Amino acid sequence: MFKRLIALLLLAGPLLLSGQTPKDMLIKPADSLQRGDTTGQRDLIGIFLDVTKIRIHHPRSEQGRRVYFTALPLSTSVPGGGNALITSTQAGFYLGDRKQTYLSTVTFSPSFNFRGQFNFPFRANIWSADNKWDYQGDMRFSIYPQYTWGLGGDHPEDRKILVRYSYYRLYGSVLKRITPYLLFGPGYDLDYNIHIRPDNDTVDIGKFVGYKYGTVNHSNSFSHGFTLNLLLDTRYNLFNPVPGMYFNAVYRINPRYLGSNTTWFSLYLDWRKYIAFSNKGQNMLGIWSYYWTTLGSDAPYFTLPAIGTEPYQRSGRGIYPLRYVGKSLFYVETEYRRDITRDGLFGFVVFANMNTVSEPTSHEYAYLHPAAGAGLRIKFNKHSGSNLGIDYGVSRHYNAVYFSLGETF
Repeated sequence: MFKRLIALLLLAGPLLLSGQTPKDMLIKPADSLQRGDTTGQRDLIGIFLDVTKIRIHHPRSEQGRRVYFTALPLSTSVPGGGNALITSTQAGFYLGDRKQTYLSTVTFSPSFNFRGQFNFPFRANIWSADNKWDYQGDMRFSIYPQYTWGLGGDHPEDRKILVRYSYYRLYGSVLKRITPYLLFGPGYDLDYNIHIRPDNDTVDIGKFVGYKYGTVNHSNSFSHGFTLNLLLDTRYNLFNPVPGMYFNAVYRINPRYLGSNTTWFSLYLDWRKYIAFSNKGQNMLGIWSYYWTTLGSDAPYFTLPAIGTEPYQRSGRGIYPLRYVGKSLFYVETEYRRDITRDGLFGFVVFANMNTVSEPTSHEYAYLHPAAGAGLRIKFNKHSGSNLGIDYGVSRHYNAVYFSLGETF
């Protein structure tokens, strides 16, 4: 219990500090626009148009209505082994005055391979004019095998089983502005794991992982309920965050009388800070930390806090997704981002992360699991700030290459 309190304080501390010195921590949208000036910048879209001699006629712009659209086919490693083809599509647009309204984003990144693995995620974050409302949605359907080692952080690497199931997610929330940067509102979350089964049917999943909820062979796991969401967000561009801060608190209630397999609760606290070292170009440090706990309740196994399965599913570069599972998880990551060329076309990142999960009997955070890596950035669309990212992450027992449009956090 004491270490859980320490984790909460580590996350809440930066938020309290930001309340002490708002002028230093909160960057107004107008100031961010000045930092995002694209004069003299190059991107892949512009290079393609120059090489092909294609000329695009731009209609007369309407304030707050221009759409920045990117699409790119990629190939990357996937859970369970092998590679998959990913077509990542992003759209960014403004629904109000750009000096008073954040960039709205829509992302669709379907992936598949020839081994029967599919993933169809759709995510949207829509800001109304003057940031009065924030509409968030996350819908996905996946058919992916996942290795799992069980609860806790001290299982040998070769002690694992492959579990197959189909997964459907539907998350949505509506947040109302309370102050210029603070929003609050309700939401709805649904998780449905269909036909959970081991790759080797002689294995009993529940006995192997030491957890009986949501682990019965050839069963389904269903959870849905309501959320309360508190959001503090001073980032202007979600594709490529500029100096600012982000804090998100989500309290989730899943009552059995509404249809969930068990009654359970969870709390997710997510804090991010972006520190710029220069007013020109990319030269900054990003810090990301989150604490995720089920508050001692009996959540189904595949909805428990696990590395790489947080709402954005981007944590733990260099660590196999679902490698560490517990009733509580603490995560921290830092990343340094820097331009290589003056025109902003090429850049690089260097990152390191660490996670720890609660042990099943002692509930202590007894083991730390670090990873690190580096990556290349190529400016894809200078107007939206979106980058093509190619990262390599490595930990003690795992390594992988990650492709993305936009930053990890």
